[in-house]
Amino acid sequence: MKLTNLMAVKSIVCFVFGIPMLLAPVPLLILFGITLDPGGRLIAQLLGAMVILLGTLLWLARNADASDPALRAIVFAVVVGDTIGFVVLLLGQLAGVTNALGWINVAIWLFFALSFGYFQFARPVAQTKTSIS
Repeated sequence: MKLTNLMAVKSIVCFVFGIPMLLAPVPLLILFGITLDPGGRLIAQLLGAMVILLGTLLWLARNADASDPALRAIVFAVVVGDTIGFVVLLLGQLAGVTNALGWINVAIWLFFALSFGYFQFARPVAQTKTSIS
């Protein structure tokens, strides 16, 4: 897979989760066994806005020149954010905060943390214009 494709896939996932989180966080999170009070709804909507922001950034940057330092910074930021998000979600899942459906989020965040980590550390961004076998 190319980094450009990975960025496009993550962008789409961000929109798929971010838009419902912004527009209808209560019914979305009920699927995961989470109930929200008005303050929680506000924070969930803010999270939805941030996820949409990330999706937009990744979509617009996906075809950036591989030698651009900004692209390397974006990839590194995604590695850091997705790794932290994975740990938070895993701890929440192990603590029983969400139902079994929560494991999907754990897996998604782990996948993106590892995938972007590959491009950041194992295959530097400047070499990502070719596909991975």
